[in-house]
Amino acid sequence: MRVFVTGASGHVASAVIPELITAGHEVTGLARSETAAAAVKALGAGVRLGDTSDLDGLREAAASADAVIHLAFNHDVMVAGDMAGATAMDMATVAALGDALAGTGKTFIGIGLGKAADGSPAASANPRSAVAREISGFSERGIRSVLVAIPPVVHSTRDKHGFIPTLIRIARATGTSGYAGDGANRWPAVHALDLGRLYRLALEQAPAGSQLIAAAEEGIAVRDIAEVIGRHLGIPAVSVAPDKATEHFGPFGMIMTLGIPPMPSAPTRQLLGWEPGHPGLLADLDQGHYFTGQ
Repeated sequence: MRVFVTGASGHVASAVIPELITAGHEVTGLARSETAAAAVKALGAGVRLGDTSDLDGLREAAASADAVIHLAFNHDVMVAGDMAGATAMDMATVAALGDALAGTGKTFIGIGLGKAADGSPAASANPRSAVAREISGFSERGIRSVLVAIPPVVHSTRDKHGFIPTLIRIARATGTSGYAGDGANRWPAVHALDLGRLYRLALEQAPAGSQLIAAAEEGIAVRDIAEVIGRHLGIPAVSVAPDKATEHFGPFGMIMTLGIPPMPSAPTRQLLGWEPGHPGLLADLDQGHYFTGQ
């Protein structure tokens, strides 16, 4: 298939694009700068220069492809504190792509949780859930839509800006590897290469309207993560009172106190024959690559 990928220079795309190309698909990635374009070319994909604000360009790119994999999101706006604004931008992007694909039977793969386990619409206070619900409705517009719920921790040697590098930077800066409260809150996780394979299987096999759960590990205690980080850095793992989390972790403090629900992926594994085979998060941390070159 001819596949158009947004967010093509990002961490997830760095695993998805090579997986697709190896399987014989022709990939074009959206890149908003020459630096991003060079990264996309290095993965073996073609490049379309532009960004997700160019809605006419997105419609044109989607119309010329057999499938769209939408990985982009304006994290700069989100980090600046405007989650609603970032979500509104994403909704406009998704709507433009959907308009180009409507009635064609072509594939759109987006990120999010649009359905609960019983098939009912997922309820969430996260503004991004509205985008997932929009994508879920694409199957009623003649689009083969698929949603992939990605865990908060996607880990690999290419992970430079996710949860784990952020925790490591904070640990280095503070001299302690912290966790909030008793550290029993858990983070689901997946290795990027296993996620890349899931995207390829989704493209090739997933029925229209599928909700896929991409967690290789349903949830890992944050205290266990902090202890491995502390061991590698030679600093103590310590509890931080939840009301002091923002003081210790900065803007990441809110994340540290979250109880993220487990992400059971058994139905996805059964549907697609997906079996994660790369190291789990703690084993990946123990390989040491997160602690070099800092």
